[in-house]
Amino acid sequence: MSLSRRLTLSLLAILLIFSLNVGTHFWGSFARTESMNAYRESVSAQQLSTNIGLQLEEQRKQIRVLATLRETTEERLSEEDQGRATDNLNGISDSVTRLGRTTHEVTRPQYDALWQATEQLLPAWREFYRNYNDNGWASPYGAPDVPEMYDDVREKLVVLEDRQSFISDQQATIIDQTISLTDRITAISFLASVLLSSILGFFLIRYTNNSFSRLKTGTLRIGSGDLDYRIDGIEDAGEIGDLAKAFNDMSEKLRNAIEEVRQAKDDADRANEAKSSFLANVSHELRTPLNAIIGYSEMLYDEVEDEGVVDRDQFKNDLEKIIVSGKLLLSLINDILDLSKIETGKIELYPENFSAPELLEQACHAIQPQLGKNNNSLSMELDDKLPLFFNDATKFRQIFINLLSNACKFTRDGDIVVRASRLDGDDNLALFEVEDTGIGMTPEQQAKVFDAFVQADKSTTANYGGTGLGLAICKDFCEMMGGSIDVESEPGRGTNFRVSLPLQAHAQASDHEAA
Repeated sequence: MSLSRRLTLSLLAILLIFSLNVGTHFWGSFARTESMNAYRESVSAQQLSTNIGLQLEEQRKQIRVLATLRETTEERLSEEDQGRATDNLNGISDSVTRLGRTTHEVTRPQYDALWQATEQLLPAWREFYRNYNDNGWASPYGAPDVPEMYDDVREKLVVLEDRQSFISDQQATIIDQTISLTDRITAISFLASVLLSSILGFFLIRYTNNSFSRLKTGTLRIGSGDLDYRIDGIEDAGEIGDLAKAFNDMSEKLRNAIEEVRQAKDDADRANEAKSSFLANVSHELRTPLNAIIGYSEMLYDEVEDEGVVDRDQFKNDLEKIIVSGKLLLSLINDILDLSKIETGKIELYPENFSAPELLEQACHAIQPQLGKNNNSLSMELDDKLPLFFNDATKFRQIFINLLSNACKFTRDGDIVVRASRLDGDDNLALFEVEDTGIGMTPEQQAKVFDAFVQADKSTTANYGGTGLGLAICKDFCEMMGGSIDVESEPGRGTNFRVSLPLQAHAQASDHEAA
């Protein structure tokens, strides 16, 4: 197992335990909050039940006193007193209603029984107040305070209070149990994370020390000129193993390089000449957007420092130019990095299922600004019956973005056509074409158009810019994906790039990566 995988797995294990700690904490907080809310509701319901009992008791005493006065005196009850009494009864009714809103589902049957009892008692008391001044009225219930109904209400209220008290005790117990459980889980998780981190750290340190010790010995031996020495005993399928293999390969290659030094020098001279030309071109291409970014940034800075009114439209225009220049600079850097990865063999193929027409539409959408800049029109002729591809979708998209960008750059006031169809005679190949009506190329220019660091000729670089990397990257990507690319062109009559790619990832891709 590679060092990066060991480190990754160790980090994931620690993060998993940390996530467990965090999850336990939040779960405990949520559970405690829910239990506490339920406990508060139970306590509130108990308090409201107690208040209802006191209100009922006070109202009954008042009715008894008024009943005695009615029998012994002829004093009448004023409308104000009747209204106040009615308000008190309505208050009791409202309190019972509020109690229903705070009642737990477990105590719902007891509350319903209480509600029915109060719905019988309170109307009887209202009737007493309403007929108090009628000397001929007698309570149909035997006594104005309706003792049987009152006792029934009190009994059901006591049952409800007992049930609410039981629920409150249960919620308090649940809160205590939740706190105890979360504390234990948190402590166990913390100890486990400390133990696991220590074990992983110990083995990683021992593993890396042994591996780097062998690498150091091999480096010293090879560096001293012992090209027969080989670094062995490193059980690593990743970076360290690759490094040891690289040292061993380097030793072997150094032996061969001594015999081929003259040829290598000649090849290096030619490569340096080509790359010197490329550096001259790319330095100009990089300076252009950089100068624009710096220049407009300084202009914006000066305008911000100015105490006058800021021209927002001009600001927006300058910022758009900075963004465009930044994207151009990023595109140039990406091309250089892609080619660097290809040359060093560090770029890989990642096959996946994708729809070619859908990705072609995305590529066409990406180059819309360039179309408008050169007043070009773009059309697509796609075969809707193309099956799904199993290949590298990212490289597929980049191939056609590069081809379309190239067509836009060398075409003005012209037409660009993208075609896609099955290749005749081969069910596993699809043919794609990007045709333009631009400046075209001579046969000599076509012969070197796919070479890295090279454009058609020096006048092309002077007139249209560019680094000469886009088509070279397209060619490498096509070959990696198991396909090919060629060009047909005539000066002044446009250019047609033809790309053939397999529907399924081809073995040629693996061979290319191995090379």
